[in-house]
Amino acid sequence: MKKKNMTYVAIVDDKQALRTALKDRLNSFSNYEVLFTAENGKDFLDKMAESRKAIEPDVVLMDIDMPVMNGIEAVAEGKVRFPLSKYLMLTVFDEDDKIFNAIKVGADGYLLKDEPVDKIKEAIINLLNEEGAPMSPSIARRAFNLLMNAKVDIDAKASDTPIEYNLTEREKEILLKLIDGLEYKEIAQELDSSPNTIRNHVTKIYKKLHVTSRAQAMKLFKK
Repeated sequence: MKKKNMTYVAIVDDKQALRTALKDRLNSFSNYEVLFTAENGKDFLDKMAESRKAIEPDVVLMDIDMPVMNGIEAVAEGKVRFPLSKYLMLTVFDEDDKIFNAIKVGADGYLLKDEPVDKIKEAIINLLNEEGAPMSPSIARRAFNLLMNAKVDIDAKASDTPIEYNLTEREKEILLKLIDGLEYKEIAQELDSSPNTIRNHVTKIYKKLHVTSRAQAMKLFKK
């Protein structure tokens, strides 16, 4: 049975040293517990099926490049079989195709492995509080550029196609400030708004990026 105020995590990575180090760091926080680690996507799915009989992890930290079954394949199946968990990609990769594919299958966030553990912890909190999709700044910048380019392609190739995922000018402004590393309070001050209003905008922005914008662009205009 889950303990109140406890966050349960699973770690999936083919490098044992990284799994162990990250597990030790997270377990050092009083309200975090790593339920299990797995060395690839298949190992994760097997352990997830066993774990859910008792406690299902709140967040899964998922590598991408692994043998047997990679992280993108594991998330695609995990989102169907274990939809209550959040999936945070934690990887060395920031290539455009891997960003797109991870988001396309339903990843809830995307951080680079060189982020400090406090940043990973903050991303976990944001996911559980539904405060948008956490991304490393370089990833967010790429995603923003990809989104804008996808919109141009749609305008040029299918002007009669309904565009349901446009970012408003305000959302673009906020997204760029997020990418530049500003916190909600700082953005609110610069835009003469409130942190709660900014938080609501961020939720809408990442819904568009995750559920509508990128997924629709990949499905309709994949080369």
